[in-house]
Amino acid sequence: MTYVSSAPLLARSDMSWLTEWRRTLDWGLLGGAFFLIAIGLLMSLAAGPTAAARIGYADQYFFVFRQVGFASLGCLIMVAVSMLDRAWARRFATLVFIVSLTLMFFILIWGHEAKGAQRWLRIAGFSLQPSEMVKPALIVFGGWLLAQRELYPTGPWAVIAFLFYAVTLGLLLLQPDVGQSVLLTAAFVVTFFVSGLPWRWAAGFAVGGVSLSASLYALLPHVRYRVNSFINPDSADTYQIDRAAEAIGRGGLFGVGPGEGQVKIHLPDAHTDFIYAVMVEEFGLIAALVLMAIFVLMILRGFRASSRVDDGYARAASAGLFTLFGLQAAINIAVNLALIPPKGMTLPFVSYGGSSMIGTGLTLGLALALVRGQGTRTRGRYG
Repeated sequence: MTYVSSAPLLARSDMSWLTEWRRTLDWGLLGGAFFLIAIGLLMSLAAGPTAAARIGYADQYFFVFRQVGFASLGCLIMVAVSMLDRAWARRFATLVFIVSLTLMFFILIWGHEAKGAQRWLRIAGFSLQPSEMVKPALIVFGGWLLAQRELYPTGPWAVIAFLFYAVTLGLLLLQPDVGQSVLLTAAFVVTFFVSGLPWRWAAGFAVGGVSLSASLYALLPHVRYRVNSFINPDSADTYQIDRAAEAIGRGGLFGVGPGEGQVKIHLPDAHTDFIYAVMVEEFGLIAALVLMAIFVLMILRGFRASSRVDDGYARAASAGLFTLFGLQAAINIAVNLALIPPKGMTLPFVSYGGSSMIGTGLTLGLALALVRGQGTRTRGRYG
């Protein structure tokens, strides 16, 4: 009996850009990202209606529908950016960096203020937070600048990269956004380290970090309040952290059941910053551990692929991008578990938010573009 294929097969000699992308893409990382987005949509369905009712929207699925749109846009950005080669990824990141940095200057004068911070632009009913896009763009651009030391050893490339970082950090602190500043600094230091960080720079970062932390504690009341409330909970209002801890304890191993959670009723940011607590309460510790395992496996796979890259720029930038992605998840979960002071940081791909979804899609899209072909190296060039 003769069987006829119902779909055309892609020949190994097919070198079209689409086939090249398909063969060299790390599908494990992309699959993990899609799994996280699916979890985020499920959690939006769990926490979104309560948030909509609390704010006063007539449509209880207001946040759910918006999150579907945000997730679709994040997926589109991630897949489209992953198709770029390394040179075009750097060019695109540079453009995004310039535009985002310009918008951050603009925000200081005409930005939308909420909860004591001026971080957003209001556009046709939507809020855009440029800092979510500037972080991955700076990491890629900075990684490329640092890699130029191999080609032109006498150039001040490290100083130039640091100056761009310092300007970006300054704009973040003026908003103020200390959490994003910490996240950006950690990712930039990793990028610097992978590119061959001299010990004098390491010492400079250490001294500067300690000095800046002390200055922020002394100058910014909200930073001092959060640190003091974390060190001595009895001296301050820890309502959000307490409710999140209670929800996590109430969830047990298997949760109280979908839709039966109470923390989303009491916390105004349950669908954003405290979505992890909502998940643990309704689906239990087992589901929470599965979520954490996905993040851990993605980060380990990402760093493994990054370590195999021969190009110095792509290796350093991709390591910084995976740090950005993984550390943001770790910070959000740690806040929900009351391990660190509140940071106001979303859980990548899971929390509600358009800017967060776009920024995370851009981060992973650039990382996938930079490590293309490395995740499958043990199986041959094309997997």
